[in-house]
Amino acid sequence: MTAPNADPEAVPVVRRRDESDSVFWEPAERWVRATAGELTIVDSRRPVLVWEPGRPVPLYAFPTDDVRTDLLRRTERPADRRRHAGATVFYDLMLPDRTIRAAAWTYPGEELAGHISFEWFGREVLDHWYEEDEEIFVHPRDPHKRVDALPSSRHVQVEIEGTIVADTHTPVLLFETGLPVRFYFPREDVRLDLFTRTDGRTRCPYKGVASEYWSWAGDADARPDIAWSYPDPLPSVGIIKDRVAFYDESVDVVVDGVRRERPVTFFSRPSR
Repeated sequence: MTAPNADPEAVPVVRRRDESDSVFWEPAERWVRATAGELTIVDSRRPVLVWEPGRPVPLYAFPTDDVRTDLLRRTERPADRRRHAGATVFYDLMLPDRTIRAAAWTYPGEELAGHISFEWFGREVLDHWYEEDEEIFVHPRDPHKRVDALPSSRHVQVEIEGTIVADTHTPVLLFETGLPVRFYFPREDVRLDLFTRTDGRTRCPYKGVASEYWSWAGDADARPDIAWSYPDPLPSVGIIKDRVAFYDESVDVVVDGVRRERPVTFFSRPSR
């Protein structure tokens, strides 16, 4: 993992969000690794977190001598993918069993010169990513974002089409920066007999893998995958293990007798 023209001590100067309408970044101190099959493609103790305009979550950029650049081959910028903050230099990743098109790129300008980023959004081109010894999913964790799971004694109910489907006095409230609070119910306080188990599965860098999903049996097309559970959450939110949460965007939630207004977020679905 060498680059003859890279300065191993060079670290980009932090650029804050209000200083540019392009990318901004800051050095990270986490040990980050990424693998494809049996190969380690990235192994870096000096990554840089990069926020691109229009993206709410960051990416990593790595010094080139921390990357298997011998497996990268310069390629044309793919026409069907957005340009990463003006990036014009892209690379295919040449693996023994396959070639991954436009898997990596470099940002223009001098500040991030000598650094390479890899695609995550929509198609995680590498099989596994690790921060220290913990696997992460979907995107790097944002150091400016908090996720807190707190036990509560609030009385919380969930209604669908006038039917109470969940009712508890022992919820766990999960507060995640930029999202509405999520109410996690003890499984015994949820009418799972009114739902249909699906093969839904999602991953979150802060919570882990939600491998249990349910659709509303009354009209699965209108409310697909509206409830989920984490059988094995990450240790930081271990308190939500096996509990069931709902998309407040698609159900009615009553907290201590007060009906909450449905939030409008990325997860909102149009009525059918």
